[in-house]
Amino acid sequence: MPFACLGISTDTRIKEAVRTDKAPAALGPYSQAIKANNLVFVSGVLGLVPQTGKFISQDVEEQTEQVLKNMGEILKASGASYSSVVKTTIMLADLKDFKKVNEIYAKYFPSPAPARSTYQVAALPLDAKIEIECIAAL
Repeated sequence: MPFACLGISTDTRIKEAVRTDKAPAALGPYSQAIKANNLVFVSGVLGLVPQTGKFISQDVEEQTEQVLKNMGEILKASGASYSSVVKTTIMLADLKDFKKVNEIYAKYFPSPAPARSTYQVAALPLDAKIEIECIAAL
């Protein structure tokens, strides 16, 4: 008997794509975010300016600020907000930028801050300095 995966669902009632023009479009075959079971899963967000598709600058602080602004627009489009974020994952091109990123990050997330993981990665899409993804509750 050939292998068949019965776990793949195309039932759109189970998940709903979130899309906004106020944040950069996905760079590949993925959604900006998915709503499922009263949760929002926001894909990794880069510091691109939505209108141009270019990085705001090569500065990690400016990219972090733009990432969080873009994330805020995606959260808003989903019916969530920064205060409903329960988990974030930060990927940095250089972990030495950790302190700089923390200073900006802290301005966006009210107490209690979301659970979080931070990693230095070998490379990010388009040679970004930072990428952040998150999960929010609805």
